Amino acid sequence: MTRIDLVVSDVDGTLLTKDKILTEAAKAAVRRLHEAGIGFTITSSRPTIGMGFLIEPLQITLPIGAFNGSSIVDPQLEPIEQHLIPLPAVHRCLDLLNEFGVDIWLFTNDLWLTRNGNGEYVPNEKRASRSDPTIVADFTPYLSAACKIVGSSADAALLQRCEAAMQKALGAEATAVRSQTYYLDVTPPGCDKGTFVQAMAKRLGIATDAVATIGDMQNDLAMFRNSGLSFAMGNATDDVKKVATHVTASNENEGFAGAMEMILKGNGAG
Repeated sequence: MTRIDLVVSDVDGTLLTKDKILTEAAKAAVRRLHEAGIGFTITSSRPTIGMGFLIEPLQITLPIGAFNGSSIVDPQLEPIEQHLIPLPAVHRCLDLLNEFGVDIWLFTNDLWLTRNGNGEYVPNEKRASRSDPTIVADFTPYLSAACKIVGSSADAALLQRCEAAMQKALGAEATAVRSQTYYLDVTPPGCDKGTFVQAMAKRLGIATDAVATIGDMQNDLAMFRNSGLSFAMGNATDDVKKVATHVTASNENEGFAGAMEMILKGNGAG
């Protein structure tokens, strides 16, 4: 097996438990990566403001990828590279989400905006991102600064249909993919977790074959395809598991730590 020099991890459903807890075993696994000289960073559909709490406990010194990798920020959360959704795609996206009747959130680099503060998944996002939404009557003043737009719905089948319709409507103008069964994320075109892996490999002067990735959802497939080694969580759907080179245990059963142990053993550090 090719020596792994960098691990890129998803956050929700992977690094964190379903209750958004970073376990002691996960922290210990990342410490062992550092001790073995293996780089570690994270990428997520989360906004930048929702990732900062992981920097210190995981001793992350490398850039991290927010908004599915379309924003790359340093460990102080200062932008290194940032992309926005083109305005025509923003309008088309909002129109389609309204047609499907799902709750809509719009994220700028530092704001989470919603028209419905009582939306079903608002408490979930508040807990996950450790931030509060800004309630607005109209998204218009913020459209030109959109880093991500989310459609949220408890109807997983409806959101899957919405994802297909969104991909058809936007084409190459933006990326539309579910990050959870209940979240459809629309992010800037040409950027995803795969391009984040490529950017990190270039920054570190290593081949993408020397990168290991780990995740659980459709938005993680791009980084699986751009890395030499990939792990799907046990809680991932079957289509995600099929693309990964390995399947580990679930996020409720220390699947992340187990995958890191496999990487360490493969490098002769286990």
